Amino acid sequence: MLRPGRGGGPVGVGPAPPPLSLRRPWRALPQDGASGRTYPRDGERPSFPPSPPMPGYELPVGTCVDMCPAAERAQREKERRLHRFEVAPGCRGHRPRADPQRAVKEYSRPAAGKIRPPPSQLRPPSVLLATVRYLASEVVERTDASRAEIASFVADRLRAVRLDLALQGAGDVEAALVLEAALAVLLAVVARLGPSTAHGPADPMLLQAQVQEGFGSLRRCYALGAGPHPRQATFQGLFLLYNLGSVEALHEILQLPTALRSCPALRTALAVDSAFREGNTARLFRLLRTLPYLQSCAVQCHVGRARRGALARLARALSTPKGQTLPLGFMVHLLALDGLKEARDLCQAHGLPLDGQERVVFLRGRYTEEGLPPAGTCQVLVGNKLGGRTLEEVVTAEEEDEAVDRPKSAA
Repeated sequence: MLRPGRGGGPVGVGPAPPPLSLRRPWRALPQDGASGRTYPRDGERPSFPPSPPMPGYELPVGTCVDMCPAAERAQREKERRLHRFEVAPGCRGHRPRADPQRAVKEYSRPAAGKIRPPPSQLRPPSVLLATVRYLASEVVERTDASRAEIASFVADRLRAVRLDLALQGAGDVEAALVLEAALAVLLAVVARLGPSTAHGPADPMLLQAQVQEGFGSLRRCYALGAGPHPRQATFQGLFLLYNLGSVEALHEILQLPTALRSCPALRTALAVDSAFREGNTARLFRLLRTLPYLQSCAVQCHVGRARRGALARLARALSTPKGQTLPLGFMVHLLALDGLKEARDLCQAHGLPLDGQERVVFLRGRYTEEGLPPAGTCQVLVGNKLGGRTLEEVVTAEEEDEAVDRPKSAA
């Protein structure tokens, strides 16, 4: 259903809305059938790039060389607010001590009238990028913590990265590198959260809002900077895949220069969006199987809804009063499921009976939809695509398929 516009009519009626890339903050879209929309009002302020400074005032450049300023480490030690990921080995007793090599600056929401932090409390872009890589290599891959705990910690620290970047005068090229890396890590962390973590320490709606904030900051950086940005097509495509089916997101992408839209990454994202809108199940999941890892992470939140829609169409086409059977193996292939067990669980979650262990029966009137569609494990569509690489390698990899990142001629 289209979101009502400001005047009560559907989107597309009346004056065109302002570009998504220039709005702050951007409205998060419902994921996997969620009925409501969230309005993230507690995002980092100011988002990148910051508002033009007053005449005669220049934004500072950070000088902190640590992932967490020494003053903050000392304060959090005193207040016992260190996360266990940041505590020095052997110091988890009565008075835990911060490890300068593990402590990462936490997010502190800016308040009206609050004095801007001095340069010594801000990390320059090179340190921010090193911080993102540390989170990707050392924190995300931890095996001694739940994925929900990891997601909560990483999302908070990445939020602080974006805020540090917004509070200083960084160039658009180096700022884009930091924002791209931070967004890639956040997408991977969110994708790794399973359905069982919905009520854990990581708030799914807050994470969704932070992903949208990350896209907003990065796309504003692209729009207001000259570049070059070699991975722009990839991240514009990620934006569309994360907001699959959104009229507003598609409108934003179609406004990009023709040279950028002709890049392979964006052409593929547009093809996926088209198949999703048309309900072309076979083409959609064939495309999803071929997506690289980050693109698969971005689109994962829509997989459950796409599978439910496909199953509903099968039920309408095949259901008879006496029942018609279909091999579960066919469904595994069609919907890129992770095996027969997942196919059985999907059918039973929608009220369809089974004939043995390998066939589903489509009986008229039996198909039902209750609650959110099953998320699934998505090993075929996401997990297996790392191909032995680490997340840090994926985050720092240079785009191989991008030949054009912006128009050749001056705008």
